[in-house]
Amino acid sequence: MNNITVFSPAKINLFLAITGRRADDFHDLVSVVAPVSFGDTLRIETGVKGGKFSLTCSDAAVPLDATNLILRAAEAFRAASGWTRGASFSLDKKIPMGAGLGGGSSNAVAALRGLNELAGRPLGEERLDAIAVELGSDCALFLHGAPVVMRGRGERVSALSDDAEERLAERRILIFKPDISINTAWAYRQLAARAPASYLPAEQAETRLAAWIESNASAEGLLFNNMEPPAFEKFFALPVLIAQMRERFGVAAGMSGSGSACFALLRENHDAAAMTEFVRAAWGRDAFVEEARIL
Repeated sequence: MNNITVFSPAKINLFLAITGRRADDFHDLVSVVAPVSFGDTLRIETGVKGGKFSLTCSDAAVPLDATNLILRAAEAFRAASGWTRGASFSLDKKIPMGAGLGGGSSNAVAALRGLNELAGRPLGEERLDAIAVELGSDCALFLHGAPVVMRGRGERVSALSDDAEERLAERRILIFKPDISINTAWAYRQLAARAPASYLPAEQAETRLAAWIESNASAEGLLFNNMEPPAFEKFFALPVLIAQMRERFGVAAGMSGSGSACFALLRENHDAAAMTEFVRAAWGRDAFVEEARIL
């Protein structure tokens, strides 16, 4: 096999509690994160002369140098596996950047998985997980293909109970984002500047999550994100539209990660087309809107 095409899903944070700042300047968190059926597509072809890695992308704004997580993942795979063949990566980019949807991290894991398949699976899941953790805090979750709980800075990933996972699986969602991005580092600085009131203590976060897991509550009962307040203070269009979506359509809605993408949980009888038009009427025709399902 000389080529492979890998789906690279976006993610949403259904529950995100930033619990405090660490000595290494990262933040600790407790989060329920779910991959979704919308995402990018990564095509990988081997046989590149000189054993080099190269990258092209459908989005001109995506960096194509060594700062891109796809190329960093490729080099990490080479170092771990001893694989000497080169590869060219072609990314069809759909996930908007600066959105809190994990696009770069997902792309990195797609590269790891694709190269591992092309090389005959020299690395097991534990080794892939270790590489993903080194690449970025959000990377490891994309190795699981289902909703998971993240802890620490995101590197500690555990499965949900079967019952809790069933309450999330296949739920319809509408993802919507204005034509603005939020810098993740800025968002975390804003939380730190408001400490300690901006954080949810770890014990409270775990108690809140455990109560949902042990209950019969739907996905709507899980939604929480304490990164919303600083984002909402600066980008007032976010809370205004979320409130309007709740009132007009009766949906539970919130922001994913550090933003600026938001999402609404849809029932099967909800009219996604009407919601899409509502978002674009509020935010303009350039607003990103995409219907998907939780994987």
